[in-house]
This record gives sequence, C-alpha cells and structure tokens, in this order.
Amino acid sequence: MSNDSSGPIWSQEFPAGVTRPGVGRRRFLAAAGWGLAAAGGAGIYHWFQQAARVNGGGPVVPPRSQQTGPGKQLIFVFLTGGFSHLDTFDPKPLLWERQGKLASDVYPFLKLPIRFLGSPFAFSQQGESGLWMSDLFPELGTVADQLCVLRGMYSPTKAHVQSALMMHSGSERIPLPSIGSWVSYGLGTLNPDLPSYVVFCEKEPYGGAQIWDSGFLPRANQGVRLEPGDHPIRNLVSTAPSQSLDELERQMLRDANELYASARPGDFNLQARQKSFETGRGLMRVAPQVFDLAEETKETLDLYGIENDDNHSFGWQCLMARRLIEQGVRTVELIESGQDARFNWDSHDDILTHVPRARAVDQALAALIKDLEQRSLLDRTVVAICTEFGRTPWFNDLKTRGRNHWSDAFTCLLAGGGVKRGFAYGETDDFGASVVAGQMHVRDYHATILHLLGIDHRYLTYRYAGRDFRLTDIGGRIPREILS
Repeated sequence: MSNDSSGPIWSQEFPAGVTRPGVGRRRFLAAAGWGLAAAGGAGIYHWFQQAARVNGGGPVVPPRSQQTGPGKQLIFVFLTGGFSHLDTFDPKPLLWERQGKLASDVYPFLKLPIRFLGSPFAFSQQGESGLWMSDLFPELGTVADQLCVLRGMYSPTKAHVQSALMMHSGSERIPLPSIGSWVSYGLGTLNPDLPSYVVFCEKEPYGGAQIWDSGFLPRANQGVRLEPGDHPIRNLVSTAPSQSLDELERQMLRDANELYASARPGDFNLQARQKSFETGRGLMRVAPQVFDLAEETKETLDLYGIENDDNHSFGWQCLMARRLIEQGVRTVELIESGQDARFNWDSHDDILTHVPRARAVDQALAALIKDLEQRSLLDRTVVAICTEFGRTPWFNDLKTRGRNHWSDAFTCLLAGGGVKRGFAYGETDDFGASVVAGQMHVRDYHATILHLLGIDHRYLTYRYAGRDFRLTDIGGRIPREILS
C-alpha cells in the first residue's frame, strides 16, 4: 500500500500551498501549518472537512476529482455462480478432440480419473471485429464490436463467497469497501436526490450485503439495495396525511438535527446519517418518476424484451440502470441470480444449465449497450460484466457433464468509457486451464475500471486503523493495450 497518501482527500487543490494529490503525510501537515503532533488529533479532520467544502465536496464525501478519462459513471453487472469461459467467450476446439480422455495426461497434478469435457455450444466470429462468441449469446454477439473481452482473468480463490468478495472489494478474506463505494467516495454524486451507488438485487447473493457495503468509508457511500417488483425501495411513501404537515415535520427534523450536529462537529457517522435522510427525502420525490416507464417508447421496451407490467425481469433491471444513469447515479450494480445453485451459473452437474441463464440476460445486456450507445451515453459509462471465477476444462463424475470452479483462468468483459472496442485481450492455454498471455488479476480489473473513470487507483486511498487502504491494495496493473 502506498504511504504517499493524505488520508481521505485525494484529488483536490489544498490551501496553504499544497496543490497536488499524493503529497506525503508529513509534508502535507507541515505545508498546512500543522505540527506533527496534530496528526492523530481531531483538529486535522476538521481541516479536511473545510478543504472538501472549499473544493465542492461535502462533510462525508471528498470533492469530485478533475477527471482525465472519458468515463463518469459505472454499470457493474455481476453474473452469480461463475459462468464458464470455455462455453462463452474462449473457444477451445482441442477439448473436443480430447473429449473423454484423461486430463492428467496433460495436467499431472490431477490425480483422480478426471476427463476432458468439450463445449456443447457452437462458436462463431461476431461483428466486424470477429470476436469469438458461443451461441449462448446470439444477441450479445450483435454488439461484439462494442465489447472488450478479457480472457486472461485470474483470482486467488475458488470459493463462492470469497470470490464474490474479491470481485467486489479486492479482498477475499476480510470484507472491505465495495468498488461501488470506492467510486462514490472518489467521485462524489451527480444527483444529491439519489444515492450515488445503487444495487439491483432480487435474491441474496454469495456474501450477502457485504459485497455492496462501504466498510470503513463514510456511510453515504454504501450501496442502496433495490429489489425488483412493485416497490423497489421500501418505505418510500410518506405516512404524513398532508403535504403541508409533511413539510413541517421535515423542517422540525432538520432543525433538531442541525442543533444536535452543531455540538458534535467531528462525528462523521452522525453526518452520514443526516446525509442518508436527505437522500431519502430526495428519493421520495424523484424515485417514482425514475421507475415509471410511461415515457418509454414501445421500441425501447421491445429492445429490452419488457412486456405488459414487467418489473422483475433482468431486462427491466437493465432499463432501470440506463434510466438511473441518466438521472445521475454514479454506480448502478445489477446482481443477476442468487445463492441457489439451481438458478445461477454454478454448473457442476450439467453445463447445459447455462442455457436458461444466458437466455435470461442475453437480450437485456445487448439492449443496454445499444441503448447507451444510441443515447450517446456509452462513452461516459463504463459497463463491466463479470463473474466470480471460471469453470474447469474437465469433469469429475462420469454420470455428469458439468464443470467445477476454476479461478486460474476466466473471462470478464468491459464496454464503453474509453476501452478499446471489438477487442480480445489475454490468452489461455490449449485447454483453457491457465493464462499464457495478457494475465489480469481481479485487482488489475479494478484498476482499469477506475482508470476509465478518470481515477488513479494508487491515490484513491482512505486512512483507517493506522494505514492507507485502497481498492487495489498493493496491486493493480492497467493493460494499456485495451485503452482506446
């Protein structure tokens, strides 16, 4: 972890002659006119608060960075369970030639009678770019020229909960702030009436609410869970019998909160709670309009595959993601499916269970990318489509035709926000078991996403428990080949 950080404020011009990010803690304190003894005291936090306000920030979030990348917002799509790279975006014809033969002949570390399993899906080149994709994703193939396929991904763990945590927070063992929370913290909000980070999540995912938690970051950056259905946001409707009474109650609450907070200027948890109440009031005013599809054309609804009063499907969630991006939400996450392995991508028994999962997301994801492009939003929106790990090139049980967890090699996608379009980066061996070129750790994926959003991941830090934390920890490499 870099020690060249100045706590929670990372990208603004400081008063007292400190004008660049990443200035060392001692030099920063000296330039600001503070003695070194003040480093552990409450006074410096008050100074940080003032510095944030001077530069357009608030008491619980830093000011917006001076972005250099084209990306301004993020849509993070998480396909739960671990989809198979070998059956989607990374074709391996040699697997068919070795179908049913012992994998230990190629990989001696496999001691059991484990045999190779070829993909039952046909692959073809899509778009002018010729990206290879399987027939699981016919609609996504129509936007192949907008995609950057990362075939060299790897992760340190093969367990669901740990891998889900890793993909969201960069830590597989200790729950740390989610990527959406880091983006919210680093860039602030574009619309104070809506949360900076929202999460569509119908079913409880692996790791539960930890994967969108803000951890030690100010609570204003925590993900707000939206549940598809008639009431995506709970307790949204005011219980006040009239608008005038409602406003009187709000004014009384504001006065009470301001009086209470004025006596506790260093209580950031209190300030975060006040900010959440303000956002809640904004939600009551704005959210009903966001979730009302009356203004959407039939062509748009057909594009996403939305019929009648649909407010549950993945297509509906993707359309809501676009609408929330238009309304200024900084990060929208879509968590597809939950922990139940019968209804996610965890295909231990039969790889053909990928068929209904792909059918549920294929049209919606393609529609989202097309819609963003048509509305000139794709260049400013980074779309990340990922999963927790890949699947093995072999199967263990002769009675099944499934694949087990495999984290040494898998595939994730990026689109928009200045990433190279119609491009495949990274290469696995002949059987898809290991990365031989273009290797990308999950933290490299995070560093690249932050870069596309105009953030240098090395300086997006937060001092907690005596050290500077960051999303990418001590890692993070950005492959320049995938940048447009």
